[in-house]
Amino acid sequence: MRYRAKPKFPLPVSAKVLLLDLDGTLLDTAGDIATAVNRMRAAFGFSPLEVNVVRQYIGRGTANLVSQSMKNAVGELGASASKVAVMQFEKQYEGCLADTSRAFPGVFEALELFREKSFKLACVTNKAERFTVPLLEKSGLAPYFELIVSGDTLDEKKPHPLPIQHAAKHFGVNVEEVVMIGDSMHDAAAARAAGCPVLIVPYGYNEGQELRGLDCDAFIDDLPSALKYVKVAG
Repeated sequence: MRYRAKPKFPLPVSAKVLLLDLDGTLLDTAGDIATAVNRMRAAFGFSPLEVNVVRQYIGRGTANLVSQSMKNAVGELGASASKVAVMQFEKQYEGCLADTSRAFPGVFEALELFREKSFKLACVTNKAERFTVPLLEKSGLAPYFELIVSGDTLDEKKPHPLPIQHAAKHFGVNVEEVVMIGDSMHDAAAARAAGCPVLIVPYGYNEGQELRGLDCDAFIDDLPSALKYVKVAG
């Protein structure tokens, strides 16, 4: 399905830095996350969830993922189970985080093209650093990124603008010279709050919600298509 964006920036935008989300944008991680979630649930004696259900909980960090995945179970176990559930999930996910997670079609091609055109690249994700770094390394994506901003790198994460502002400061550019590329409302909201352009891919997670009406400058079919809407700033 094609979506129509309402750009706030003239296209193509001029940029020096591209910020890319991880889960649902660079990598399809839902299968491994669902495996860890279901092993966590099994440890509490609860039945597994379908992958498509778990997909809807991806995007706002570990605590939210666990809370959503255990919302009925925690009600039965008591509030203290939440912290234990997070620890159980983290233990399980460390053991399977790269078992089936793979780059979406076009990702490596796009990263090569971005690098050839001299864009600076950063991965900006709400995933905890303890999972982000090894996942990027095991998937072969790590060498493309000069900067990695994880969900616990700063005091705030997306949809707060701080991760984008931090990346702009790191590269010594104005925030208007940065483009956020992601798959969800949190990427779009963070970019709008920071004051930078944002492109959205339609194949990601977005907490299972419809993309129609999402505030972004363009919807792109895949990452290589970003170059239709972004050019290197002189």
